[in-house]
Amino acid sequence: MDVTHNIQDTRRILKNLSPETQIGLVPTMGALHEGHAALIRQSVADNDYTAISIFVNPLQFGEHEDLDQYPKTLNADVKMADDLSVDLVFNPNAREILGERMLAFVDIDELQDNLCGASRPGHFRGVCTIVSKLFHIIQPHQAYFGEKDIQQLIIIQRMVQDLNFPVRIVPCPLVREPDGLAKSSRNRYLSPDERKQALVLSRAIGKVVQLYRSGERSAAVLVQEAENRIKTAPDAVIDYVQFVNGSMQDVEYVRDDTILALAVFVGETRLIDNHIMHRKFSCDT
Repeated sequence: MDVTHNIQDTRRILKNLSPETQIGLVPTMGALHEGHAALIRQSVADNDYTAISIFVNPLQFGEHEDLDQYPKTLNADVKMADDLSVDLVFNPNAREILGERMLAFVDIDELQDNLCGASRPGHFRGVCTIVSKLFHIIQPHQAYFGEKDIQQLIIIQRMVQDLNFPVRIVPCPLVREPDGLAKSSRNRYLSPDERKQALVLSRAIGKVVQLYRSGERSAAVLVQEAENRIKTAPDAVIDYVQFVNGSMQDVEYVRDDTILALAVFVGETRLIDNHIMHRKFSCDT
């Protein structure tokens, strides 16, 4: 496995591959966990060659967010990548990717106006810009994104479509801990007590799914039920609980293809979760 820290070395390695080589890319910010591992395994299964990027993207962090505290576990990440048969780890620093001063960015309309885009202005411009750069540097045939960040996934899919990137976006299912908590690099911020409280996110989803299957279709009623469940955790502060369609617009009535999206602070840690209503969901409610 190769580990590179600059664009020139990365391109040199990739240029030496056979033109027929199918390349998969898994973009990450490091602090790898089983959710990332699932993406990597899928890429390794689908492609001849798998690259992952490890880059904590400063463009997607707002003022007073956790850029400086974001976990950095490069040695463990490289070992996990090697164990999972990754061929290339691209780990540039900010100067290598951003240069002295960037003036050109990739933005997207409408899809970023709700949910995390509304709560974190500029976040998705930062995501789209860096993902675009990674696509240009690696030139993958397929790129793998988790459904846990479902708004990000939908935005990247639309960016690829509108800007004619020659890459197929492969969605991969959200991965949960055995007790239901969605796997996230930020989970390691949680104290033991906060970790227990964080289970209200998945339990709120479980309650909503239960009510939906019983016939409730009002988004307002279901949101209220979810919020009531989340508020049972003393350190939980709701950012949003919303039902949206595939265009990231709020809906009044819930259907099978509607997405329930949540963002909740547990202590100082902001956690996100989601569920597409037609899918099975097993969690203690």
